[in-house]
Amino acid sequence: MAAKIKKGDHVVVIAGKDKGTKGEVLKVFPKDSRVIVKGVAMVKRHVRPSQADPEGGIKTFEAPIHISNVAHLDPKGGKPTRVGFKSLKDGKKVRVATKSGEVIDG
Repeated sequence: MAAKIKKGDHVVVIAGKDKGTKGEVLKVFPKDSRVIVKGVAMVKRHVRPSQADPEGGIKTFEAPIHISNVAHLDPKGGKPTRVGFKSLKDGKKVRVATKSGEVIDG
């Protein structure tokens, strides 16, 4: 199945403690149906010092949230929309916002 939400997309959280928060998708886990959204579902972790991070300490990270709890932002209105697919005349398959009909993929 084609990916409806990809890395770099702008989404809004539609369920959970961060409902209404907008952000950019940083990473997608298709097997687990989860995404990491910038600034959403922040968790604190105790990190041991390492060569990469000699300080260690308590760090905050974005936790993955289920893909069903986010909706794509409409490029025209900036409101949540579903994503559909459309074939162009040159044979390319593109993602389309169902609310406005606007093409999401450049």
